[in-house]
Amino acid sequence: MSFELPNKKEIELRYEAYRPAFNEILDKVTASLKKNLHLSSNPTYKNRIKSFNSYYKKILRQKAKESGESKELVTLTDMIGIRVICPFVEDLAEVEKQVSEIYDVKEIEKKGAEQSFCEFGYESVHILIAVPEDCRPVEHTEVVLPENLVCEIQVRTILQDAWAEVEHELIYKSEFNPFDKPLRRKLASINASLTLADIIFQEIRDYQKKLQNELGTRRNTFYEKADDYSMEVLEMNKESSSKASESPVESPFTKGSIDDLVLQALHEHNVGNFEKAVSIYTQIIGSKPVPPDVVLSVIYKHRGMAYFAQNIYENALEDFTKSFEYDPKSFRSIYYKGIVFSVMNRNAEAVKCFDKSLEINPFQSHVFYRRGLTYYNMGEYNLAMQDVTNAVNLGLEDDDLKELRNKLIKKFDMGM
Repeated sequence: MSFELPNKKEIELRYEAYRPAFNEILDKVTASLKKNLHLSSNPTYKNRIKSFNSYYKKILRQKAKESGESKELVTLTDMIGIRVICPFVEDLAEVEKQVSEIYDVKEIEKKGAEQSFCEFGYESVHILIAVPEDCRPVEHTEVVLPENLVCEIQVRTILQDAWAEVEHELIYKSEFNPFDKPLRRKLASINASLTLADIIFQEIRDYQKKLQNELGTRRNTFYEKADDYSMEVLEMNKESSSKASESPVESPFTKGSIDDLVLQALHEHNVGNFEKAVSIYTQIIGSKPVPPDVVLSVIYKHRGMAYFAQNIYENALEDFTKSFEYDPKSFRSIYYKGIVFSVMNRNAEAVKCFDKSLEINPFQSHVFYRRGLTYYNMGEYNLAMQDVTNAVNLGLEDDDLKELRNKLIKKFDMGM
């Protein structure tokens, strides 16, 4: 039985009549995704309306009979396509979750290496969504949208997207079908390398998150202790060390590389095991090969904070000094040194440290506050008020700053 091909010209005219409406939908859905997707790292977006030639080839493969008989547009799921390109593997699941919560999802397909040798060895997510009501065309209403019209959202990592682009040029556009085993092995090797790279990037990302969490906890604890001395309240809190020894919290980080030791030290530091934290910091400093200067600067800074937490101020000063020597741009190290001096009532030396920190980075509202507090303790009320004003102008609005400002206003009122 003979088969008559669908009328290509008629189908092209029908398809192109929809293109303006499709473009309007594409722009609106892309804008909606950019507005509604919230990730820790911003994704990039690519979008396109399927070219007619690609559309025609696909309906010949999948819907030849329907396209030959129908007088309406025969729809495909990928006529309107948007690609969300994410830095990390973890982002794929997050995009899928958020898209499912926001839009009317019709289908989710996850493609992997089991389908063919030329695909990635991990997930590439394709999500079909109904066209949202607020994304339907209002400027191009000359055509009636098919009821089953969907947008395809592809979610890939940067490396997956790179492979997809190369794969398209290397295989599909050139009709290259490598049956030769050495060529197949080369493609498989590329896939494996890219897969491993994405996994490593994700592991680094996970490490950074753990590190930042520990650093944030440790830094807040340091400032809280420094705040105990604010406004001349110099009571020493010695309960944290004893509590830590009574109820030890096991570190979730295993020993091994310097990265592991850093996380373990920060964890011990954060739960109040200061002596153990100092011991691990010291181990890192003395490790072989000698760590780079920037690493030593960071470790000396942390060990100085652990000494400070134990009221061992001279050791803290030495470590903050060392930290600054290894990294002369470390404005925090010299700032922390100033805090120690202020706690020791060595106010003139504290001011010099705050000056140096602000010289390196003049946008530190909290340093202006600390220097203003030190000036207040020195009786330099005009200089203190200048620093309070600078801190406010940089956006600092905490209660300690307001209290210092009120104290200064009272001083000025009494002097009038």
